[in-house]
Amino acid sequence: MDRHDQHGTEGTVLRLLAAAGAALMLTAGLATPLDPAPRRAEAKDGEQVLTVAVAQSVDSLSPFLAARLVSTSVHRLMYEYLTNYDPKDNHAVPGLATEWEPSADKLTWTYTIRDDSKWSDGKQATAEDAAWTFNKMMTDEGAATAGGSFVANFEKVTAPSPTELVIELKKPQATMAALDVPIVPRHVWEKVDDFSEFNNDKSFPVVGNGPFILTDYKADSYVRLKSNKSFWRGAPKFDELVFKYYKDGDAAVAALRKGEVSFVSGLTPAQAAALKSRQDIAVNDAPGRRFYALAVNPGARARNGKKFGDGHESLLNQKVRRALFMAVDRRTVVDKVFQGHAVEGEGYIPPRFSAYFWKPADGQRIAYDPAGAARLLDEAGYRKNGDGRRVGKNGRPITYRVLCHATDPQDKAVGKYLQEWWGELGIGVSLDCRDNVSDPWLAGEYDLAFDGWSVNPDPDFVLSIHTCAALPATPKEIGATDNFICDEKYDELYDRQLAEYDAAKRADIVKQMESRLYDTGYMNVMAYPNAVEAYRTDQIASITKMPEAAGNIYGQDGYWSWWSAAPADGGGSSDGAGQTGVIIGIVAGVVVLAGLGAFFAVRRRATAEDRE
Repeated sequence: MDRHDQHGTEGTVLRLLAAAGAALMLTAGLATPLDPAPRRAEAKDGEQVLTVAVAQSVDSLSPFLAARLVSTSVHRLMYEYLTNYDPKDNHAVPGLATEWEPSADKLTWTYTIRDDSKWSDGKQATAEDAAWTFNKMMTDEGAATAGGSFVANFEKVTAPSPTELVIELKKPQATMAALDVPIVPRHVWEKVDDFSEFNNDKSFPVVGNGPFILTDYKADSYVRLKSNKSFWRGAPKFDELVFKYYKDGDAAVAALRKGEVSFVSGLTPAQAAALKSRQDIAVNDAPGRRFYALAVNPGARARNGKKFGDGHESLLNQKVRRALFMAVDRRTVVDKVFQGHAVEGEGYIPPRFSAYFWKPADGQRIAYDPAGAARLLDEAGYRKNGDGRRVGKNGRPITYRVLCHATDPQDKAVGKYLQEWWGELGIGVSLDCRDNVSDPWLAGEYDLAFDGWSVNPDPDFVLSIHTCAALPATPKEIGATDNFICDEKYDELYDRQLAEYDAAKRADIVKQMESRLYDTGYMNVMAYPNAVEAYRTDQIASITKMPEAAGNIYGQDGYWSWWSAAPADGGGSSDGAGQTGVIIGIVAGVVVLAGLGAFFAVRRRATAEDRE
């Protein structure tokens, strides 16, 4: 999910974009991390240490709250899920469950829980842990913050024995082999009083049963994990894994050049081009699992009917939303901002997931047409005044506030284009770039926002965040919604796809949902960015991509990359603390959601944040 997973070069038009690209290369060697690398005197000599530099801070170490890609990635390493995704082709494979079987009416699912998974404190992981996790999410709204949509259709969950889990459903649910919920140890978590406040960051090591064990954490600085030597699938090849926070992505690139880190993700086109000339560095440029979009504030509201926020009234008009998107040149976004390291966007699901990828028909497609956009605005009643400015119903010139991520050069670059394109329509654009976009987003105090999510192989989660059920219960509470969309027709389609077990029929319904999102104009998907990463070949011998043939390394639907990573023979660099180890740096762009920014107050906003 992290949207916000999640995830250019900066400038206005060609001239500024080129200047920004040059500046990135010139300053790459000047940036430094916010904090010195954590010194680990307790690490043993000869241990292989893999340090991952991230440009996204952790929103929460609680799997019940976390939404950002960096956080959910850590949780995939800490805890097992019932099932996992095969790195070759994304089909469901065993996780904590070795097999699963539905009843004839598809309303009861029985999972066989493996007997060779232990919690890091030595206790056996059992079906009771899974049943308790799901029941807590079903009965405690705080525990349902991040993944409540997965259990909304659950009627009853029981554990008849330590190796048998039974889930009874209210109606058929097609996602039962794709429940992206970390299973936690009951004997630890049942002591938590308030799940909406507990961040799982006060007592170490944190009890888990994944390939790594969380041993230390400092907010906005680092997350440290050690290899779980008793992991049922086999211990990771590195003894320790450290996620180190960098606010500036150039710092990680400079460290890669010097051999201080081994891997960098989220490269700008200029950075990728410069690194390709290095014989000791390989650049991975693969189809990504993320979309990059503009989201419209449709009028923030809660499930109780109360409205809040201050989104511009003109955006409630579908003609206005359509006009704005007609004045966005997606081809320019791909060619000039992503410099070809992306695919032009349209539907909600990236083309990497071919079964669900949707493209509008010729008569439905919103083409770049500034003149047509101007006519639509006139028809909607938003005409120009004597100064050439479009005015709202209150007679004031329209200026839209666009939320953007201060650390994301793509947001800033596209924002400059919006000022140009929409300025020609007579509409002003005020870029509101922040390190944390969550506060105004959750309060509905924005007009548009750069948005994006890393999509899972099963798209249910990213579809669910646009349902009416995802809205906050009241204006004072936090919901699972992305940007307050609530559309009855969309909700009807969502319920139908969730209950459809026939893969082809379900995919068709999902495409209808994408068509609905496209036509209503609340989400303008501009691009599907590539995963552009680089690693030092003298430090990494092998590491698994997902999908293996041509996929990403950072932000996978699973733990395959870090679990499989193997150091090159004799490879390694000093981490400054006296012990030898390979140090890997990954830069994940900060987003909204994502993301998915903080999502909910913990939400993941994807430009790189995503809930995976």
